[in-house]
Amino acid sequence: MKLERYALSTVTAVLLLAATAVVVPGAVPATVPGETLLELTLWTTTLLFGATAAFWFVLTYVVGQGYESPAPAYDGDDVQVRILTIDAADVVQATVDSLPAELTDVRVIAEEPISVDGAEVHVVPDDFECEAVRKGRAIEWARRTLACEREFVCYLDEDSVVESWNGLPDADVVQLREQPRRTGSVLSYLADVYRMGVQLEQRAFARLQIPLFAWGGGIAVRSDLEDAVTWNRETIVEDTAFVWAAAREHDISFALSETTCRNEAPPSLTEILQQRRRWAAGNVQAASMLPARYRLLTRVRNYAWALSPIVTLVAVPLSVLGVSVVYGSLFVLASLTLAAFTVFWYLRGVAYYGGRALKWAAVLPLVPLVSLVHSMGTIAGILHPPDGFRVTTKVGPDG
Repeated sequence: MKLERYALSTVTAVLLLAATAVVVPGAVPATVPGETLLELTLWTTTLLFGATAAFWFVLTYVVGQGYESPAPAYDGDDVQVRILTIDAADVVQATVDSLPAELTDVRVIAEEPISVDGAEVHVVPDDFECEAVRKGRAIEWARRTLACEREFVCYLDEDSVVESWNGLPDADVVQLREQPRRTGSVLSYLADVYRMGVQLEQRAFARLQIPLFAWGGGIAVRSDLEDAVTWNRETIVEDTAFVWAAAREHDISFALSETTCRNEAPPSLTEILQQRRRWAAGNVQAASMLPARYRLLTRVRNYAWALSPIVTLVAVPLSVLGVSVVYGSLFVLASLTLAAFTVFWYLRGVAYYGGRALKWAAVLPLVPLVSLVHSMGTIAGILHPPDGFRVTTKVGPDG
């Protein structure tokens, strides 16, 4: 975490220093001219983001080419559903009501006593202790306490309304698809639409030794694998950490399911900032579990996503306007190519939603701002990791 923090802080400081030197000549004494600093910073950022975009393309369209979700091999009788919450009874009730009748074993794991129709509620005791913390602690308590004679345990977030249920394929870990729904801020929702376009890369994860992440809506794991790996580790990205530990210790199979959860997009810019901050900080921290090559890849990707708005909000406008500090045909080509990637990810997210989101293609000029909303939490997570787990505010079924 310290490496990313120092690097990102240095780039930010250099960018501000260089911009000041360019705008106000002589205001910043330096041995290196401000224009040179700015050009080097923009080129470095552009190349880093370019390498990440190229890797995404190879991962998605070469490694993941032709991937289709495996046919279902297990139905509701093979699955125990566990829904995690603190005390959001109304939100959980909507999730339980969305489950198909074939899912007959539904448990709610709560931190406080609540009443939910159609599910058995279990409250995590205050005196339960383990290495896992917060949400991971609740999952670990459930693993140790609740009997499960079924093939899979399927974990759902409290707001994971199941829009479609297609059973589960024959894999050790099954990532359910997500499709966040708008609950408040338009920009927060569009940032999740953008994220859905980027997450097209998940179709390649089944062909990797270690999936690059696991989060969003729901995840199902074989009950015997869960007992072998456990959730007993200190992390704030428990899904990803579990999958990384399982892949490191066992030869697991991973599949992306057709089952889709309509979870809530963060209702405000503050909430999405805190959500992405937690994801970024937890992901970087948990990367210590990975082999060296995956650890390096994870760190570079986090760093590139944190800096990506510089390309769309600074590099592209400068190159289009022909500002002399970074003017040059190669830089113009590079920055515009990356801008095209950003537009493509957003449009791919719109297409993923289908007809219900087609109208949002009209806000294409706002894509640079949308990418900033998507990435600002990554910057915060690297520079200032959260001290604790902050649950994203849920609006509920009437929001």
